[in-house]
Amino acid sequence: MFFHFDPAYFIIVGPAFILAIIAQIWVKGAFSKYSQVASSSGYSGAQAAQRILQANGINDVSVEQTTGFLSDHYDPRSKVLRLSPDIYQGRSLASIGVAAHEAGHALQHAYGYAPLNLRSGLVPVTQVGSWLAWPLFFIGMFIDPLIAWVGVMLFGAVVLFQMVTLPVEFNASKRAVEQIQQVGIVNPNEAIAARRVLNAAAMTYVAATIQASLTLLYFLMRMGLLGGRDE
Repeated sequence: MFFHFDPAYFIIVGPAFILAIIAQIWVKGAFSKYSQVASSSGYSGAQAAQRILQANGINDVSVEQTTGFLSDHYDPRSKVLRLSPDIYQGRSLASIGVAAHEAGHALQHAYGYAPLNLRSGLVPVTQVGSWLAWPLFFIGMFIDPLIAWVGVMLFGAVVLFQMVTLPVEFNASKRAVEQIQQVGIVNPNEAIAARRVLNAAAMTYVAATIQASLTLLYFLMRMGLLGGRDE
């Protein structure tokens, strides 16, 4: 199975790949469109994030510029909100929306949002699973089923991580849209545009969760739990 084309994998997981491509096109299109629309407040992404943090009494989180395109993220371990150049410096509704979303993660951390804490706890095993699940699964299919099951369980942790990520990301976007209006960064019409950018971005997480879940389904099928095992 490791050395030849397995049509079952592409039949099961293929639709998720297509969905992932569509989601990427959607988010890039939305970002491209609203990155051309300046906010009436004139805030940059960095200023918007800092304004949200200050308004919520969060003074121990720094906002830094990082490299890459849409590489924005919040690091709860070091309490640093890292924004890509286009987001950090940009003064568009897209930049403000993305920056506010990351600030939303900082709010989650500050207020002890349980799903974020769970996701953070899953990071180490998820990193191991991402690297080792596939090799262990395929090696185990030829050598020892117990090894394959270790791979399946590790990938199960990846799926759990993706599932927990969904409420975390949707909640951060909800907080972002609320905050940028409450603190006066955007007006209601501008908030709609920011929400559209964040909704498009959220679909990439949905696609990733579906893809991981279908891959786990494929593993279980190959192990004989669903539809019988090929020898």
